[in-house]
Amino acid sequence: MTQEQEQQLVGEIKKYVSDNLPLSKMSDEELEEKVEEIVQERVRGMYCSISQRVSIGQQVYSSIRGFGLLDSIIDDDSITEVMINGPKNIFIEKDGHLFKLDRQFESQRRLEDVIQRIVGLAGREVSQANPICDTRLPDGSRVNVVLPPISLCGPTLTIRKFSKTPMTIERLIRYGSITQEIADKLELLVRAKYNIFISGGTGSGKTTFLNALSNYIPKDERVITIEDSAELQITGVENLVSMETRNANAAGAGQITIRELIRASLRMRPERIVVGEVRGGEALDMLQAMNTGHDGSLSTGHANSTQDMLSRLETMVLQGSAGLPLEAIRQQIASAVDIIIHLSRLRDKTRRTMEITEVVGYEDGQIKLNPLYVFEEDEDSTLEKVSGSLKRTDNPMKNIHKLRLMGFTDNI
Repeated sequence: MTQEQEQQLVGEIKKYVSDNLPLSKMSDEELEEKVEEIVQERVRGMYCSISQRVSIGQQVYSSIRGFGLLDSIIDDDSITEVMINGPKNIFIEKDGHLFKLDRQFESQRRLEDVIQRIVGLAGREVSQANPICDTRLPDGSRVNVVLPPISLCGPTLTIRKFSKTPMTIERLIRYGSITQEIADKLELLVRAKYNIFISGGTGSGKTTFLNALSNYIPKDERVITIEDSAELQITGVENLVSMETRNANAAGAGQITIRELIRASLRMRPERIVVGEVRGGEALDMLQAMNTGHDGSLSTGHANSTQDMLSRLETMVLQGSAGLPLEAIRQQIASAVDIIIHLSRLRDKTRRTMEITEVVGYEDGQIKLNPLYVFEEDEDSTLEKVSGSLKRTDNPMKNIHKLRLMGFTDNI
């Protein structure tokens, strides 16, 4: 049976099921069984392999109760990103490379139905009045939706998939992002309650790295996580409170921002505050939390370098409080942030840790940085393949007060 014949049969069976079965009264199991029976009946006498028969049944079922053709894409663990630009253009990312799928939704209406189902699962709303929405799938994958008339090519759906197994430092070492020696140093910094910021561009692995780093938090501490859409998978911490923002409803009411959640978290006796990503005015609240005894906070931000991350933090603080003098903002950043870890996606699509640097204070109107580890390419690097590693610089670590407080006497 050709692909075209298969899709035609799927359409026919779906129409028959929708027209003739009491779908609202049937459980998922009953519907699945009935679809299997109908598929067996329809393919009798045709040449149809067992795998095709199973595929037809799954496509019919998922188009009624699941996410349609998205189900098979979401189930494929090798796919890391899904980009849907209207019903006819579906792109996926595998191993850092983009491909266009030769499959499409039956209609724009069908794609809109799938979007409403995804958004509804997390209790969110998206409509023409509120056409942009950030949400997540039940497995934690991050979802962004933009509807017409904002999106001119039709409903746009972007899914950043997350591994079903939480990212650990061990896996980062296996992938070559860091070495065991650096991992041991990072564990010390997390346990000693250094405030750590992870910076990098889109797709550089900031959330993944934050997730791995957060698993170094001692298991007996109270941890509050704050995110736009819950993605972090912190394991082993029993005293864990996870909070996520909420968009305004159709009437424009009920919005809960990261700023409000950070302020609320300060009244919840946190020992650690982990903010998934700082994007705007909430940066001021985050810095104030770090400066008022909530050491050991972790967060991420978009930037092209460690120096750029500081500039972006300044801009974000000004978004939240335009009247603050720049000098006061820089002093606030210099005293709040201890360590910046910069990640990058290189020309061969690999994700690497590019720099680990400490913020050593404010001097002559500037925030001073002290690079501890810097990524250096070696002679095996080519235009197609990057080879290299993080190298320790000659700069001694200056901000060692917290290490001494935890009883660590050596230098990093």
